[in-house]
This record gives sequence, C-alpha cells and structure tokens, in this order.
Amino acid sequence: MSSLIPERPLTISPSLATTIGLEEAVLLQVLNDCMEYGEAKQQGGYQWFSLCRDKLQKQLPFWDAGELQRISQSLKDKGIILIESAPLTQSEQFCFAMNEQLQTAVPAAEKITASHTANTAKKSACLLAPNWQPDEDLLQLITLNHNIPRDFALQQREDFVLYWRDRQQVSHSWASKFRQHVLKQWRFHQSRQAAVSQQQASSNDIDQQWQPSPDALDILYRSEVTAEFIEDAIPEFVLYWRERGEAHSTWNSKFIAHIRRQWAQFTKAMELDYEPREIAANWQPSEDVYDILKLANIDMTFARQLVPEFVLFWRDTKQIQRSWNTKFLQHAKYQWATRHQMGQHYAGQQLTDRSGQSTRQSSFDLLTDRSWAKDLVEGE
Repeated sequence: MSSLIPERPLTISPSLATTIGLEEAVLLQVLNDCMEYGEAKQQGGYQWFSLCRDKLQKQLPFWDAGELQRISQSLKDKGIILIESAPLTQSEQFCFAMNEQLQTAVPAAEKITASHTANTAKKSACLLAPNWQPDEDLLQLITLNHNIPRDFALQQREDFVLYWRDRQQVSHSWASKFRQHVLKQWRFHQSRQAAVSQQQASSNDIDQQWQPSPDALDILYRSEVTAEFIEDAIPEFVLYWRERGEAHSTWNSKFIAHIRRQWAQFTKAMELDYEPREIAANWQPSEDVYDILKLANIDMTFARQLVPEFVLFWRDTKQIQRSWNTKFLQHAKYQWATRHQMGQHYAGQQLTDRSGQSTRQSSFDLLTDRSWAKDLVEGE
C-alpha cells in the first residue's frame, strides 16, 4: 500500500451514489461494513445493530456528529434505513436497521436502482416505444433524489416521447434519459418561477410618480378628508416608502390608512383661535404639531430647527394669523419635501405668504390653508 494512503480506503458503488447521493452512499457503505462484524438483534422482522458514536466518527473523521445526524436522517427519509436511537448529537449510541425484512437478501438502497438497471443491462439499444411510460420505481427515484413532484415528472412524458421519436435515435436506457430530461425541465421551471417572482416584486415598487387610485380617493373623500390635505400628503408618503425600499401590492390601502391616521390627529389637534394675532417672539409649535409631523415621517430634529427662522420671518412681516400651528405645519411639510426634491408643486423658492390675505369663509378652511402653495406657483 502506498504511503500516501495510510489506511484502508472507503469503497462505494457509483450507481448507488448516483441514486441516493454521495454522502448517503458513503455512510451506507460504512454501516454495511459494521453489520458484517457486529451482532444483530432481531426485532419486528428486522436486524438491528448498535454502534458507538465515537467508533462511527473514527471511521468517518471528516464528519462531526451534526453532519452524521443529517446524513443518517436523509437515509431514513429515503426509506433505506430505520433508526431507533436518539439523534447522534444527543446520544452516544446509534441503533439502526436496514429497511428490509429478514428473508430479503437485496439491500433496500440497491432495490431502487436494481429495478432500472438490471433489465436495461441485458437489453440492446432500441428506439423509444410510442407508448413508453416511466415505471413507478423511476418516478420514486426522481422524487427522492431531486424533490421533484411525481405529477411534474409525468407531465414531461409526452414531450419526451415526441422529441426522441422524431429524432429516431436508439438508447440502452430510456429511463436514464427521461430522468435527465425531467431534471432539466425542473431546473428551467424553478428559474422561470424565480424570474416571475422577481418581476412581480419589482412591479410593486413605488415610484416618484405614484398617485392614489380613484377608488382610494373616493374612500377618503367620503370620510370628509379634503382634497388639499390628501394632495399635500402624497409626496411625504412616497418619500417614506422609497427610502425604505420595500415592495407591496397594496399601496392604495397603505395610503388610505396613512391619511386616516394623519387626518384624525390633525382635526383633533388643530384648535383654532378666532382672534387673529401676530406671532410671539417666543412662539413654539404645540406638541400636537410634532405628533402630526411624526405621522408624516418627518424628522423631529429637522422640524425643530425650522422654528427660529419661521418666527423671524413672520415677525418681520407683522402679519396676523388665526393659527400659527397650521401655518408652521404647512411650512415644515414644504421644507421637508423640498429638501428631498419630492413633488413638482413643492419644488421652487423660499416660503412666502400673501399680504392682505382675505378672511376665510369658515374656520375649518384655515386648517387646510394652501395659499403658500399658490404663491409658489405664481412666483415661478
């Protein structure tokens, strides 16, 4: 023996490895060798063997207990062995049996391949019969090895037969060719499904031009939300979700919920002063204003930094307003949207206001004052 091979090598069956997997074939071969020298316990029509986990790992030093547990469980799931002991990661003993009755001489794992290969080896190459059908053993093999549904494999039979009948080629193993054909079609099917899922996800991204649907607007109008309030909320809604980078198929539902939350807070918090007055030198927006800005996903630090400039501007103009909170709310939303370049009706110049503004017809109109937006349009 060569010095490069210090111990007896493991030998496995290539056809078995092809059938059940390379790792499974290696472990199965070692278990089979252990059975030749171990003492069996007959129970329930099977021969049971018990191995020490350390001994098993000594023969397979390239796998730890976790990997041995995974591969042995795979053999069990494929119906090749039976296991009666606790997982190898928790037990020092491994109790197993081949899934074959005592009177059966052929190992269970080899039964799967034998039904495909025994007869094929004896036959010469032949054309594919027009009524050719995959047998149950072949379908079981495809399911066990590749997790391909049986129905999917059967759906490929007609195309397989038509393709090879047209080519008029012969083969020693049409079962093997069918297996390769099904595997190729399954991979193509999975790739196509992944592409469709990715396309659906990208189509559900929100873009800068997104607008609520007419149905969504109708629902909000029937809830007595003003059109101006809705229009002002669209850029901040789009900005928030674009920055999060999420994809959804229910943007209209999310927008309706967003507007309803903001509108409820707005109508509750914005108490009007019926006496118009100048802004005080130490004026600060109420906490309710900040709550509304939070609902609009506007940064609070950014909003608070706007207060000194806002007060200075309106102190210089000496104009009077009935609700400075409303005026600041509009100003903050405008500055936030301008900073992120959202919405055409927000882009433009510094906030200005009309002098000599006429008294509004109702106190509720003050809450939705959009004169600042009109000024921007006229100034462009």
